[in-house]
Amino acid sequence: MRSSNPVFSRRGFSRNGYAGFNAPPQAGTAANPYAETNPYAGQAPHAGANPYAGNPYAQGQQDVTQAPPYVPQTRPMTMDDVVVRTGLTLGTVVAGAAVAWIMDLSLGLAIGAALIAMVLGLVQAFKRKPSPPLILAYAAFEGLFLGAISNAINQWVAPGAPMQAVLGTMAVFVVMLVAYKTRIVRVNARFTRFVIIAAMGFLLLQVVNLMFMAFGGGDGLGFRSGGLGIVFGVVGVLLGALFLALDFKQVEDGIAYGAPREESWLAAFGLTMTLVWIYLEMLRLVAILNGDD
Repeated sequence: MRSSNPVFSRRGFSRNGYAGFNAPPQAGTAANPYAETNPYAGQAPHAGANPYAGNPYAQGQQDVTQAPPYVPQTRPMTMDDVVVRTGLTLGTVVAGAAVAWIMDLSLGLAIGAALIAMVLGLVQAFKRKPSPPLILAYAAFEGLFLGAISNAINQWVAPGAPMQAVLGTMAVFVVMLVAYKTRIVRVNARFTRFVIIAAMGFLLLQVVNLMFMAFGGGDGLGFRSGGLGIVFGVVGVLLGALFLALDFKQVEDGIAYGAPREESWLAAFGLTMTLVWIYLEMLRLVAILNGDD
């Protein structure tokens, strides 16, 4: 089962089951109904099916009976690595947003920054290995766009909306993290298929709405104002929350299977992309609600 998040779709993380932080799921057990589709299920830490088996530190085990040729290896990814790199990436986004806010960046330049961020994000998504400079550059340009659009909404549409959107995004993150850790939300094959299909439908409606706006003028199909805009905004926030659960699953599986330390940059990139999505949907929703008052 591949993740819908393009950041992780090209990586070898486990896709199914409920892997813990230290013990991968075992194949053929009733507790793991998806074990038969898990390419790593039942494999020893050095089995060929595990793309991280070459890491002698994977799962905290090392074959000392046969000394392989020396190959420089980094230690496996840990939760601390993911937290630190996510903090650096989000910090870069915040710094870029602060610069755009203080400089009162024009919307034209903001759109240019958004396009650059999109290109950088696509390049990183299709790279075989994470590139920290590329990820941080994406975060910087994304921050410029967020800062400019937030400042514009704060000045012209709904004063205070950016702060409300930030608080709302933080609340969604905390709620989903708790729901995932307590297994209220279980990421399995059915869950992932539902999220992918829902996201494709959501994005298709976005494209259709943009086309109506471009050729018909006004608000297109009305997805950005009024009652329909509120419903559309809520759906966007909920989809972002579901993507967070997929991101948490990928991080957990990466740690469980001894992913290289550099993969923590990829985890940070994926989490940042999802949080940016949630913030933008939350900002639009708050702006619509405040504008209707």
